[in-house]
Amino acid sequence: MNRPLPAVRLRVPTHEDAVAWHRVFADPEVMEFYGGRPAALSVYEELTARQRRHDAEHGFCLWTMLDETGEVIGFTGAQPWRPGWGPVGETEIGWRLGRAHWGRGYVTAAARETLTRVRAAGVPEVVAVVRPGNERSIAVARRLGMRPAETYQHPTLDESALCFRLALGARSDDLGPTRNSE
Repeated sequence: MNRPLPAVRLRVPTHEDAVAWHRVFADPEVMEFYGGRPAALSVYEELTARQRRHDAEHGFCLWTMLDETGEVIGFTGAQPWRPGWGPVGETEIGWRLGRAHWGRGYVTAAARETLTRVRAAGVPEVVAVVRPGNERSIAVARRLGMRPAETYQHPTLDESALCFRLALGARSDDLGPTRNSE
């Protein structure tokens, strides 16, 4: 079924977005593949501050995702891969969405915009690292045209993480509508 994607807006996270992310992600289902428990507010305060730095330094970050009404519903974007394992030195694309908004196409729409923005910033390739069983994220990666590439043994979990890759060539027609930059 090919339905139109919803309108979604991305912005550099504000300090206030830390509170919104904390609220939106306070659901164990949302956090199932991120430790299973909601993170403390201080984690999101540090994360939003780091994303503001990433945007200033790289021209991209994990942006706050807003729906048609302007409500904060999650984040999507890209950032340098941080852990000391996995695709070190690569640019990772990622997303996290509040449970109430699952299944509506928000992540796909926002991730497509992310690809447009990171391509414009000169990033040649992105990766997405997904835990096995996270079928929603695997489906988004595939919708973006990402392909499974390799696996990495997770250093603290008894499982391998799946790494998807996408080369960001000059073509933009694969990503759907893009916005004009002025």
